[in-house]
Amino acid sequence: MARRRREEEHENHERWLVSYADFITLLFAFFVVMYAISSVNEGKYKVLSNALTNAFKNPTGQPGGQPIAVIQGAPPLPARPLARPDKLPEVRKAEEKKVEQRQKMKNIASDIMAALQPLVAQGKVRLLETSRGVTIEINDSILFQPGQARLQPESISAMLAIASVLAASDFPITVEGHTDNIPIATAQFPSNWELSAMRATTVLRLFNDGGVGAERLTAIGYGETRPVETNTTVEGRGRNRRVSILIDSNRPEEPTEIKSAN
Repeated sequence: MARRRREEEHENHERWLVSYADFITLLFAFFVVMYAISSVNEGKYKVLSNALTNAFKNPTGQPGGQPIAVIQGAPPLPARPLARPDKLPEVRKAEEKKVEQRQKMKNIASDIMAALQPLVAQGKVRLLETSRGVTIEINDSILFQPGQARLQPESISAMLAIASVLAASDFPITVEGHTDNIPIATAQFPSNWELSAMRATTVLRLFNDGGVGAERLTAIGYGETRPVETNTTVEGRGRNRRVSILIDSNRPEEPTEIKSAN
């Protein structure tokens, strides 16, 4: 039997078109994706831009301001002027009151200076202005005998002159008694504490008799604990023996009770 002659297969020269078509399809898909990525929604872009701009500007004027919702197509929010007064009304009012009190203090000091001018000239009386107010420092040699707490008759008129000036004001008054460091031990005054306290109380009583309200008066005895000069010299000890009258500009505040944590 004769063998059939195998038909020769013809080579397909057009197979490349399949690969080319696949390549073109992939290339088209690539460009479509790239176009989609690069395309920007102008409306959404404006919304995002306005939101970021307003957020960083923080028109509320306060740190940590709330985010601002921006509606597409809405007109931009007008910038609001920030109200930043230099001082609040309460602060200004408090400062004006302090200035007024300071002026009253200076007027009181001037009146006392005029009433005690001879003693000021002798160095027996000094007027000091402090952050708390005005302090009248009187040497005890014109007020008391050594080791005594009774006012000398010639000093009573000077104390009443001070009382008349203080009575016209409403500032709290603190009378402080001070001594040197030489100890005292008598039946009436066991130590300098008692002597200084009694001298301050004596002046306080005279002020009250001179018209100063008792509710404004306080007496304190410091003894030798607050010297203004050294106690190693006669002059220094003489300076430390004194009565100080503080005209206090700080009025007492209403107390606030501290509640228990339980």
